[in-house]
Amino acid sequence: MSDLAIELRGIDKSFGLVHANRDINLKVRKGSIHGIIGENGAGKSTLMSILYGFYQADRGEIIVDGKPVAIRDTNAAIAAGIGMVHQHFMLVENFSVLENIMLGAEESQILNSSISKARIELKRLESEYGLEVDPDALIEELPVGIQQRVEILKALYRKADILILDEPTGVLTPAEADHLFRILAQLKAEGKTVLLITHKLREIMAITDEVSVMRRGEMVATRQTSQTSVEELAELMVGRRVLLRVEKGEAKPGATRLSLRNLTVKDGRGVTMVDTVSLDLKAGEIVGIAGVAGNGQSELLEAIAGMRRAVSGTMTLNGKPVEVTGTLDPAELRRRGLAHVPEDRHHVGLVLKFEESENAILGYHNNPKYRNGVLLNVDAIRAEAEEKIARYDIRPPNPRLKTANFSGGNQQKIVLAREMERGPDVLIIGQPTRGVDVGAIEFIHKRIIEMRDQGVAVLLVSVELDEIRALSDRILVMFAGRVVGERLPDASEGELGLLMAGVEGPKEAAE
Repeated sequence: MSDLAIELRGIDKSFGLVHANRDINLKVRKGSIHGIIGENGAGKSTLMSILYGFYQADRGEIIVDGKPVAIRDTNAAIAAGIGMVHQHFMLVENFSVLENIMLGAEESQILNSSISKARIELKRLESEYGLEVDPDALIEELPVGIQQRVEILKALYRKADILILDEPTGVLTPAEADHLFRILAQLKAEGKTVLLITHKLREIMAITDEVSVMRRGEMVATRQTSQTSVEELAELMVGRRVLLRVEKGEAKPGATRLSLRNLTVKDGRGVTMVDTVSLDLKAGEIVGIAGVAGNGQSELLEAIAGMRRAVSGTMTLNGKPVEVTGTLDPAELRRRGLAHVPEDRHHVGLVLKFEESENAILGYHNNPKYRNGVLLNVDAIRAEAEEKIARYDIRPPNPRLKTANFSGGNQQKIVLAREMERGPDVLIIGQPTRGVDVGAIEFIHKRIIEMRDQGVAVLLVSVELDEIRALSDRILVMFAGRVVGERLPDASEGELGLLMAGVEGPKEAAE
């Protein structure tokens, strides 16, 4: 028996002119947690998609448990004992947990018999791996951390001994991520092999046994995690030294650009998500909003951007009132100097079926410089897109490529370039580096600081507390829809964490 769970030999894959994987060799030991890292577009997700049967390699060999296997589709991968938890979950939202776990793996044409057996097996898996979840709950009613547990259970139900997790903490709160790591440690203790695809180097250092680094489609290094460092891994990923801290001078706040008073917002169920929030945002400063996801930050940004109507309260933009309780027009807010980088780039920030150049003007397409009479001036749009691609290092540098074919980090750069290059007075950003690699994070952070230093008022929401502390000039903490405290960025993580949990310290004005 081989001591290797997986061995890849000479894996090569191209998509047209894009050479995604170049002669990849990889060895993964049984019963280990093996990290695979790389910049966005480095080819790591393509490699895992080949291993799981979504793609077939142009050349190369896959060996599972010492035996060569042909993985022509996902069924072949599952038969080989490989399971995958995708970054964007593959669950039917209006099905129950049990129905999702069974789907495609029914043991009998008599459904009641299959359901009964699946329920017993699910209970065993929950107990063995500490993955408790209500089997009858609907997926759409579950938080993302629990949905991820369902994906893991689905793989285990199909007898997976090798589990691939693609950016598993991209949608998780810090507490949910910690719980996931405990689950992975338990899986390892039970003899399972875990392949962890992530861009978060601290997670790699915390949970993996070995880590392999990809750069521009090639495997450039494999290290024992205990014998490397965050700095070395970052340099291997990017091919140069990376600044892992944010360098910024003192803020020079100017006039108030955005002001909220007693803003209250409800969701579609009538639940109050933003509860009488007041804040002032000045030119030349970054105000960060910290909080566990689901405490009203998303709804606050949507209300400011004109995407969600408030039930009460007032807002002024550049000293002039905005009708937040009536029919808002996001296009009018853009014309008045407000730019918005939404939290969910896939559903709100981009149209994935559009070309890069089309997304580069989305929301600004009525600007006369993009028009040729009643038609769009395609040449002007593509020429400007090429300039933004160069300035923001968007890869591949092709304005005619469908946006769905860019990696997550490059998709994020497309949105950032579109909004930042408009010269806004107010820039509101949700999760600026979600799903983004270390090199792109460094670039995005520098651009946000540059915007501040140019006099832009920046409102920043992030679930990454380190990011909030590094970028912000002032930090507001939200809990249960309210601003429960204001702190300077040198406040301790413990102090901010208590506020995020609703435990108030000494009160300071948040206005």
